[in-house]
Amino acid sequence: MLARQGIRVYAVDLSAPMCKLSREKAQRACLPVRVLRADMRSFRLPEPADLVLCEYDAVNHVPKKADLQRVAASVQRALQPGGYFFFDVNNAPGFKRYWTGTVWVERPGLILMMRTGHRPQLDRAWSDIDLFVREGKHWQRHQERVEEVCWSSGEIRRIFRDAGFDRLRAWDSAPLWKNPLVREGCRTIYLARKSEG
Repeated sequence: MLARQGIRVYAVDLSAPMCKLSREKAQRACLPVRVLRADMRSFRLPEPADLVLCEYDAVNHVPKKADLQRVAASVQRALQPGGYFFFDVNNAPGFKRYWTGTVWVERPGLILMMRTGHRPQLDRAWSDIDLFVREGKHWQRHQERVEEVCWSSGEIRRIFRDAGFDRLRAWDSAPLWKNPLVREGCRTIYLARKSEG
């Protein structure tokens, strides 16, 4: 969407298959998006950016709680003075509400089962995912474990202040997303500004 508006875009992902899909999608759309394979904890852009976007709770997926400091430092380095970092996170009420049992989804040619749980004392949640996809006459099973880390608002504010961000605004995502699956108080959207000084 940004590239269609004539904005120079760099897409960053750690996953080689996701980078390949992103390149193919940009190429099909004839958009000049440069895709970089890198870790959000240590990425470097070819030039300073005005805005870094990190959506769909990607920040929650870093392996360790201390990794948020590395993410903040990488983003700070990538931004021009006065630039913005827009990101969202699942928070403790979301972990308590959504990571508490089994979810079953069935669609034509697809079955998804997620067994979820969380440990509030460790600020961690996980989903063990079994995905069954019809491929011709047969079903193919795929399995994956997804883990997430949780931070309090105070931790996020301290980490970004210490990394050189002078403003941090926060909103509950439920009224903005209009998604019935995201309940009020379960996900927070942040906008952090890199200090100009």
